[in-house]
Amino acid sequence: MKNLKKIISIALLAAAPLCISAQKKSLHEAAHKQLLANAASSKDQIKLIEQNTFIDLVDDDLEPELDIYTEGWNSKSVNPFKESDVPDRQVINVTGYVMPHMGKITSPYGYRKRFRRMHKGVDIGIRSNDTIYAAFDGKVRLTAYEGRGYGNYIIIRHPNGLETVYGHLNKHLVKPDMTVRAGDPIGLGGSTGRSTGPHLHFETRFMGYAINPAAIFDFANHTTHTDEYTFSKATYTKARNFAPSRNKRELAKDKENTYKSGNKEVATYIVKKGDTLNKIARAYGMSATSLRKLNNLDAKATIKAGQELKLK
Repeated sequence: MKNLKKIISIALLAAAPLCISAQKKSLHEAAHKQLLANAASSKDQIKLIEQNTFIDLVDDDLEPELDIYTEGWNSKSVNPFKESDVPDRQVINVTGYVMPHMGKITSPYGYRKRFRRMHKGVDIGIRSNDTIYAAFDGKVRLTAYEGRGYGNYIIIRHPNGLETVYGHLNKHLVKPDMTVRAGDPIGLGGSTGRSTGPHLHFETRFMGYAINPAAIFDFANHTTHTDEYTFSKATYTKARNFAPSRNKRELAKDKENTYKSGNKEVATYIVKKGDTLNKIARAYGMSATSLRKLNNLDAKATIKAGQELKLK
């Protein structure tokens, strides 16, 4: 019995250092972790904060308020907006732009008598497979193909409220929901769809309204006219030109389509959304019957936006 107690005592004495050692090791590890946690310098913390803040700012820049990418986002239509939601006037920031291509305008915005329809953008001369660039930061809403119109085209929605349309492409370089920066390559130009040769059909739209791109961009000088463009339902079809050498003939053309009550100098008028024959006739001091006769319209005839009417 004495021998047994002696053996147990020896065993306990031998194990004691091991227990103490394990306990010390555990305490040491805990202390070491605490020291490591406390050892992070204020500079490291500041760097970490700056890095996280920078990442958040980039994301905010690329991904603006969510409501910009909600209305009509999943629509396959070029114009997914409701007329009732479009304001009569809106100031739009057009800084941070990049020209979609540096080519010259080969066909302007406006009504085409030959095709009896509105040309809702400008055509820019390109060579086949020239790179086309995003005009502003934004997010790709739609890439699609329309054989009787745009061909391969891309629609990008931008934080400034605009959407830009790029038509007749040979190839898309982006996909829907991709975020792009101004100047990013988005496609290769071509002549797909309703086209007679390589060119870029470029549109600038605000909530479905096809603004005259020449109201925003000075294509000759590859810049914007001003840092802000004021959208107005009354003037969105008008080009702007602040060049000192502006052609007087161009000014005269602008005046021809200006809607001024009682203006008897105007020879023609381009019908706008919401116009009626009676309304136009009253504005130009004539009867609706006279306006119909001038334009060979019968009593049941209707007019459409973009249609040109004779006033003399």
